[in-house]
Amino acid sequence: MTSEVRAASAAALDAGAPVIEVRGAGIRFRRNRRGRRTFKDLFSGRNRRLRPDEFWALRDVSFTVRPGEAIGVVGRNGQGKSTLLKLVAEVVLPDEGTVAVRAGVAPLIEITGGFVDDLSVRDNVYLTAGLHGMSRREIDERFGEIIDFAEIGDFLDTPYKHLSSGMKVRLAFSVISRLEEPILLVDEVLAVGDRAFREKCYARIQELLDGGRTLFFVSHSERDLRRFCTRGLYLNKGRLALDGPIEDVLARYSKDSGS
Repeated sequence: MTSEVRAASAAALDAGAPVIEVRGAGIRFRRNRRGRRTFKDLFSGRNRRLRPDEFWALRDVSFTVRPGEAIGVVGRNGQGKSTLLKLVAEVVLPDEGTVAVRAGVAPLIEITGGFVDDLSVRDNVYLTAGLHGMSRREIDERFGEIIDFAEIGDFLDTPYKHLSSGMKVRLAFSVISRLEEPILLVDEVLAVGDRAFREKCYARIQELLDGGRTLFFVSHSERDLRRFCTRGLYLNKGRLALDGPIEDVLARYSKDSGS
């Protein structure tokens, strides 16, 4: 994130305006790879008819988020939770409606994506943090913290591909959680790794929340959702079934799930 964009984000936060506004958002995907959409499809009218091999991953979703809110996103698998986070992260664009994000985003979504197998751990830290907008000076200043948190100080010059899956997650979480973006998106990444490291991640998330960050948290763990979140969004069949206090949302989700 550039200094100009950071300044604009800070102004929006200071004004108390919503940092996220989602209005009637919908996105559709194909069920198979055959006959994929062309560029002409993408730009020749977003509200065209749904094709036989397409489905709505999300439809008619609307909500706003104010600075500092901690929101848990719940729903069964395949109901659009991760897709919603990707819309907020602007990884994908809506086919209908609008998604306005007025502050920078630190996405803990598929967090090991983007790391380069043949580069060393050291080079991957600089590459990934740089791609997320951190300057060389900022990376230099935080490099020690990143490595210490990830607990991989003995592997700085090891090719990334030789790390274990747990080490890769630790490194990725450590890098992304050091970004200064006001909005933190967390998608089930804490389900991976040993218990001690998960607790360390929880402590880091709480530290960020105490500092005024906004949190979007996707999890199947009611305990974790209650730990961090005061508000919930319940997605059912790609639509927003309930937006309210986290206890009300979890109760409704549990009732609908028959548990």
